[in-house]
Amino acid sequence: MLNKSYPYYLANEAVAANTDLEVTDKFSGEVATRVAMADAAAIDKAIGYAVDAMPAMRAFPPFKRQAVLEHCVKRFRERYDELALALCIEAGKPINDSKGEVTRLIDTFKVAAEESVRIDGEIINLEISPRAKGYHGYVKRVPIGPCSFISPFNFPLNLTAHKVAPAIAAGVPFVLKPASRTPVGALIMGEILAETDLPKGAFSILPAHRDGADLFTTDERFKLLSFTGSPAVGWELKKKAGKKKVILELGGNAAAIVDGDQGGKLDYVVDRLAFGAFYQSGQSCIGVQRILVHATLYDALREKLIAKTRSLVMGDPKDEKTFVGPMISESESNRLAGWMESAVQAGAKIVAGGKVEGAMFEATLLEGVKPDTDLYRKEAFGPVAILERFDDFDAALATVNDSDFGLQAGVFTDSLAHAHRAWDLLDVGGVVINDVPSFRVDNMPYGGVKDSGLGREGVRYAIEDMTEMRLMVMRETW
Repeated sequence: MLNKSYPYYLANEAVAANTDLEVTDKFSGEVATRVAMADAAAIDKAIGYAVDAMPAMRAFPPFKRQAVLEHCVKRFRERYDELALALCIEAGKPINDSKGEVTRLIDTFKVAAEESVRIDGEIINLEISPRAKGYHGYVKRVPIGPCSFISPFNFPLNLTAHKVAPAIAAGVPFVLKPASRTPVGALIMGEILAETDLPKGAFSILPAHRDGADLFTTDERFKLLSFTGSPAVGWELKKKAGKKKVILELGGNAAAIVDGDQGGKLDYVVDRLAFGAFYQSGQSCIGVQRILVHATLYDALREKLIAKTRSLVMGDPKDEKTFVGPMISESESNRLAGWMESAVQAGAKIVAGGKVEGAMFEATLLEGVKPDTDLYRKEAFGPVAILERFDDFDAALATVNDSDFGLQAGVFTDSLAHAHRAWDLLDVGGVVINDVPSFRVDNMPYGGVKDSGLGREGVRYAIEDMTEMRLMVMRETW
């Protein structure tokens, strides 16, 4: 069970301003808790506090930043079950996936604790010509300034962690807007951060309606905006962001290629494809949406994948047997059902699943989906995957690239040449060999190209974005 209500956090302190935001149990549809909602005045105050906190954050030494992050790791472990259950309820995420996300939350803060004490600079040899004789260059990284963070509903712990943990490591104050549908995990994070000795104003965590939160984007006191969410919203925010640096982690319609040499590994491949397509009801920007299978293996893989898809248990996410829980809302389920119906009317065939009831959307597999349909070209963001066959590996790579998105791609192959060719030619942020594009470890550079975003997450890479290089040139003699 969740608490009856949760405060927001303004300048490190809990504020029970109201209980205006209802957070529902995504399986039952009932109100599970109520959360304080910030108005424009509270957001403005938080930004002012963040600006005022900059001198203290710059002076807050790396070993103290590390201690804060290590405290979070300790407390997340102690509150592991509470965090997992909160995630299960507010996001409708099956409990096993919820536990996995808490583990990744802990991993991300552990990595940040390690990185906080090794934000190093470099020495530059400036003596490249006689006029520079006796000059030496030194570079260090300094905090960029107050940062604005907007996190999504689908990974409300870990994708928030990928903003908060690097910010603490880098020494930047931040104001976070968690997703209104799933704010509880971020507020528990705020409760734990409030136990530390971070300087006043170092953090604020403020649930707010999208239409009332323009300051997160437009306020010039912020020096960086990091947004994770839908492409339509992300690119619009970038237009409004002004001079600040913008990091966007957006959507995808990720593809997985199964090469013709995988005949002896089909059981493994099918297990991974089913996981990648349907875990957490397909609500992952790197979920497997398109599956390209070599013609020689297509029929055999199709049969196995249909059987695997039909075997997945759909139901109450609090039941450990459940693999597919509810989508985040009935409206999202209806949106995807409409795309599926349009694809079928255009000639596609549902070969597994297809049943929809409220927010519950059965794991669904289709074939014959036309490339010009919404289900193929847009981000499904639900438990639907598309099967198609190919004869030529280079043609398969071209099919993957025929997309407005470019986040990650998976390639199952025993050919080193094909692996390198995919790495060379696929227009994506990451290529995963012999696994699904849904694979992510929290220290790797993660992000996309094209409509999938700008910049990279992964703790060290986020720290680079949240800091700036500052050069000092020293002349030996004068």
